[in-house]
Amino acid sequence: MVRPANFAAAPAAVAGGSPWRTEVRATLALAWPMVLTNLGQNAMTATDVMMMGRLGPITLGAGTLGWSLYFAPMIFGLGLILATAPMIASEIGRKRHSVRDVRRTVRQGLWIATTVSLPIWALLWFAEPLLLLMGQQPQLAAEAGRYMIWLQWAVLPFYWYIVLRSFMSALERPGWALVVTFVAVAFNVFANWCLMFGNLGFPAMGIAGSGLATTLSSFLMFAGVAMIVSIERQFRRYRLFGRFWRADWPRFVALARLGLPIGAILLFEVSIFNAAAILMGLIGATALAAHAIAIQIASLSFMVPMGISQAVTVRVGRAYGGGDNDGITRAGWTSFWLGVGFMALMALLMITVPDLLIRAFIDIRAPENIAVAELAVSFLAFAALFQIFDGAQAVGGGMLRGLHDTKVPMVMAAIGYWGVGLPLGALLAFRYGMDGAGIWLGLSSGLAVVAVLLLWRWLRRDDLGLTRQPEIALESGGNHRI
Repeated sequence: MVRPANFAAAPAAVAGGSPWRTEVRATLALAWPMVLTNLGQNAMTATDVMMMGRLGPITLGAGTLGWSLYFAPMIFGLGLILATAPMIASEIGRKRHSVRDVRRTVRQGLWIATTVSLPIWALLWFAEPLLLLMGQQPQLAAEAGRYMIWLQWAVLPFYWYIVLRSFMSALERPGWALVVTFVAVAFNVFANWCLMFGNLGFPAMGIAGSGLATTLSSFLMFAGVAMIVSIERQFRRYRLFGRFWRADWPRFVALARLGLPIGAILLFEVSIFNAAAILMGLIGATALAAHAIAIQIASLSFMVPMGISQAVTVRVGRAYGGGDNDGITRAGWTSFWLGVGFMALMALLMITVPDLLIRAFIDIRAPENIAVAELAVSFLAFAALFQIFDGAQAVGGGMLRGLHDTKVPMVMAAIGYWGVGLPLGALLAFRYGMDGAGIWLGLSSGLAVVAVLLLWRWLRRDDLGLTRQPEIALESGGNHRI
């Protein structure tokens, strides 16, 4: 059993012990490109929204509707794909120069990406009638449908990019994915400018042009990383695309079993924030606008623990595959304190200089924005508490994913988000008259429950048998060459 003393000793060990200093350096070297990559991908969405706004409120509203419809199934499929990272990491930890097992996982990750894209395409093809069934305005539904006809094809190349990015990260070479992402962001801006507004002789496609630009950018991201893994010396020896069509059902099933709970966790988390926005809309437009500002600030800071979470999955996974329990402990606690420490600094900023953060979104001196700004300041006070728990649950989930532990964390996420967070937020907001503050308290409480449960499971990882050697990596997959 990992005793509570380890919890208290971790910060001191990081400061003084050489193995801990080495782990800090390794984690930061792996995490910072991931953080910037996440920010780059967010920037792509932000530029789409900014350019849609130039076409008018109808286009912006339709784009928001379309993206909301697109995001939920996409994020679930993304969870399936993310299972490739811990599996590759544990295989490399078990056998540092493993080629065949790593290749098996990457190829079947690409297969799963293709498989899950098919039902998503089928769903999104009917975006307009689906939105009409939800009671949306016909004009908005029609525009969103046009957007989705072109956007939906971005799913598959984006998933393929994620698989190859996971491969690069597991080999602790995430910088290439960062370079490709920022090239794609620049291309996306240029493609939007050409296709949405008809510049340089291209047809003015309006919102459909934005969807096509995102799809082309996703293909560029995949093509970029595919070229790198094919020609770069450290990557090319894996021959990831050779015999691509050769089935490997044991590895396919193993990835699906590991990835399905990750997808469910992401879906639980995303859906509770969507539900919170709907509840804010019931309170009023001012509350919804203030909530949008506060959640954008919180989402931006979340990119750091999210990147650290991706890094700790690799670091813990490598130690797990190698049977190094001390390495598991160092990797987990190092990332935990880095993630929570950063979020504590962000919480301090939200409390001490909220006006500075809000100014990035609205003119707080304009008379029409005064009420929104005042409410956003109060929401940021709750968001400060929210930050600590959000960082803890994000990194805690990554720590357990490194141990291939996803099923029980899925149940914990369901309990925290939908069993505690949303019901408590609705109760405080509407029954006890706390309005938006009640919803934020509910969100913070749900995240706190998830963080505590995940941390409890991490502390008991030895008693629960989570650190035993992974069986998935040892499957032979038959005698045929793969």
